[in-house]
Amino acid sequence: MDLGTRPRATVSLLSRLRAEVEGRQASLIREWATIVEWAGDHIVIGPEGAATIAGGFLDTGVPVAGDGAPLVSEFALMELVAVLGRTPDGGRAYVGRVLACAWRLPRVYAAVLAGRLAPWRAERIADLTHALCAEAAAFVDRQLYDASGVGWAQLERLVAEATLRFDPERAEADRQVAADQRRFDVGEVDQHGLVHLDALLDAADGRDLDLAVARRAEVLGRLGDESSLDVRRSKAAAELARQDLALDLLVPDPDTGEVVATVPGRKVVLNVHVTDTSLVGANRVARWDEGRCPVTTAQVREWLQARDTTIIVRPVIDLADHVPVDSYEIPDRHRTRVALRDPTCRFPHCTRPSTRCDLDHHRPHGAGGPTCPCNLVPLCRRHHRAKTHSRWRYDIPDPATYVWTSPSGFRFRVDHRGTHPLPPPDE
Repeated sequence: MDLGTRPRATVSLLSRLRAEVEGRQASLIREWATIVEWAGDHIVIGPEGAATIAGGFLDTGVPVAGDGAPLVSEFALMELVAVLGRTPDGGRAYVGRVLACAWRLPRVYAAVLAGRLAPWRAERIADLTHALCAEAAAFVDRQLYDASGVGWAQLERLVAEATLRFDPERAEADRQVAADQRRFDVGEVDQHGLVHLDALLDAADGRDLDLAVARRAEVLGRLGDESSLDVRRSKAAAELARQDLALDLLVPDPDTGEVVATVPGRKVVLNVHVTDTSLVGANRVARWDEGRCPVTTAQVREWLQARDTTIIVRPVIDLADHVPVDSYEIPDRHRTRVALRDPTCRFPHCTRPSTRCDLDHHRPHGAGGPTCPCNLVPLCRRHHRAKTHSRWRYDIPDPATYVWTSPSGFRFRVDHRGTHPLPPPDE
């Protein structure tokens, strides 16, 4: 296929495809509005949704949308599901998601009606927030300023934070139950003399183990081991075990004669954002950068109380500082600032963590572009190549805001709220 001789046909096809998507979404929006209107006419009101007499039969109000949403007539719901052409269980779940958006997530529902949020994304948000109390669901709804650009992992972290804030007892109980499921199993030896490991660890313990294995694998490579990285990591894990077993090779303590195996210990780096509620102990939510997720302050205390833990407290970093350097090489302090400002690759819809990305000079260094956080943008290797070797381009109209233009002229804005399609310039 010739990729360069028919750009007009490509633009036309993609424009027609986008029109079809918009038409399908408009139809779904009308369906949602009709379902909500139907629900308003079939709400069952009474103590605990007491059953009512309808047409000589006992009609019960059923909860389909979670805490804070109204009960709807069971008989009327059956009719609605039949008209929708859905199965009883699937139809009831679908209607529940629509009503959850309308009553529990009003901002999400308004975004659907305005065409800013695809209905299927709103359904997923309703599913993830279904178990939350009404107050926690409202908190999630308030945080979703523009839900169209929120990734699923980010949304799951937001739901977890809502649980921590509004139902801390349940959150701590869930954490303790999950912690009791930790394990480390070594499987049976297979015909090649290999075994599978299956483990579930505390997050910080897992991070420690991963860093230790990575360091030893790198050393093995420098010492001449030509195995693949995966094989060297496997060997490195075995070396960690043998180090613990080989206590007789360690030098005894000259005073007591005891043989003690010492380790560097854990290094926990915390970027702490303190509010007045945190200072008085009212805020139980902490944030862990490596895991990119909210955690309880109780969890942080457990991590910091581990034996041989080294705690490094760093001052607040002003992300607006301009600290250019003369060289093309990027110092670590610049990488830290860029990672705090842009947590992921800034290509449309990409979610690769910026700590695993290249840093692109927006204005090339050879053309006078400074090596400064204001001119550095995290791009994963794939999208860095696309920007360098294809006709993908981006501009920076505001700090931490990037407007990309595709080879066919389609435009996308990427900022802290995610990716947003923009109309072409001629529209």
